[in-house]
Order: sequence, then C-alpha cells, then structure tokens
Amino acid sequence: MLKHYDCLENPQKLNEIPASNRSNILKTMVNLSKFLGTYETYKGKLKQHGIKWLNSDDSFNSFLRIINNNHSNLGEWYKVAQNILHDNEKLYLRFALLSGIRKGEAITSFNLIINLSQQNKLSEYYNAEHGILEHFKYGDLFLRQTKKVYISIVAKDLINEICNSQPVSYSAIRKRLTRNKQTLRIKELRSYFATYLRKKGIISEYIDLIQGRIPRSVFARHYLKVDDFKALVAQVLAVTENLESNLIS
Repeated sequence: MLKHYDCLENPQKLNEIPASNRSNILKTMVNLSKFLGTYETYKGKLKQHGIKWLNSDDSFNSFLRIINNNHSNLGEWYKVAQNILHDNEKLYLRFALLSGIRKGEAITSFNLIINLSQQNKLSEYYNAEHGILEHFKYGDLFLRQTKKVYISIVAKDLINEICNSQPVSYSAIRKRLTRNKQTLRIKELRSYFATYLRKKGIISEYIDLIQGRIPRSVFARHYLKVDDFKALVAQVLAVTENLESNLIS
C-alpha cells in the first residue's frame, strides 16, 4: 500500500484508483490516519473531495444518489473550471455536458471527431443528416462489457467547433483542476444532463437510450420504438440548446 501513501495527503487521488481496489485503499488510509492521530482532519478532506465508501448494493447506492443528488453549486464549479482550463478543455467540458456521456467516453469521442475530421472521414462517425454521433460503429471504443454508449445527439455547430480544436487529455484536465484546488465533478455533468432532459419532457427510456442504457423492462426491450427519429433529435437539441445557460445561471 506504500505506493498509495500520497492518498493520505491528497485524498482526491483515490478517484484515480480502480473501483475494485478503491475501498481497500480507502480503509487503509483511514486506519493510517487514526494511527497518526489525524483522522478528523482526513475525514474532513474526504468530505471536501466527495470521497465515499463503495457499496456492492447497487439499488441502495442508486437510492442514495437520488436523495443526495444536489446540483445547486455545480454551475459555480463549471464556471470556475472554465476559467482554469485551456480552450480545448473548456470545449470538452461543454461537450461532456451537452452529450451526457461518461467523462472517458467524452474524451474518446472528442479526440475521435478531431482525428476523423483531419482525415475527411467525419461522416463515418457523425451523421449530419440526423444530428447524431454513431458510437456503435466503433464498438471497440464504445461498446465495452459493462458500460456502453450507442449514439449521442449533438448539434452540428458544436461538432464543427471540436473539429477545429486540439485533442484533450483527461490527466491534463485533472492536474489543472487539482492544482487549482478544484474537485473533479465532470461525471456530475452526465447526471445533470439526464435530470434536465427529464424535467423538459424527454421520456426516461429515450434518455437511457442516449446515455447507453438499455433498460431490462419488457416495454423498453420489445415495444419501445422511435417512430420519428428526426423529431426526437429536434426535441433533444431544442432542450440542450439552453442546458449550459441554465446550469450557470
């Protein structure tokens, strides 16, 4: 555990440890802080950085996420982050917010858009007619065993901005934020996206589809159809058009 000793002074580094091992490292750090007589201070640091115990009870974790999901100051964090990050990283943050995909998927997608655009192959990924990124065409990147994303509805203007941007690195973004004493809240943008769309009338099954979740319900798996895909895209884009301004207002 010595290689993780820096998690005692910088508990945000726990987020860099795979989930399968994070609880053990956290327990070790807590026990070490008690031995050193710094437990109360360490507990305060954990709370400050939003570090929580992992629990195998997924349904209970989902319940806790629902009742504790507070986006009240996420907009302030977003504005501060925009002032810290480089232009391409700011654009990535906006892309993550407006697409609603996971932070790692957003990095992969962002850089893939740039790469394909430079090769004049963007049409193989972005369906401009429908306004969607077709992640399913790159299964090795986006269709992982436990986490998948099939499509994202993204405005063409945003895609064009990304095409003219520079690639991004999550490690660089993380270092820049932590160096400026900012917590890593990128994954919360995905939650905000889903909540905002639902409040604006997009049905939960469509939100699940956009975010890469195929519900286990009989309805979703056998009866849910998108009768007018262009209408759905238009509806989602109309909602997300004001999503960023709503977050920071």
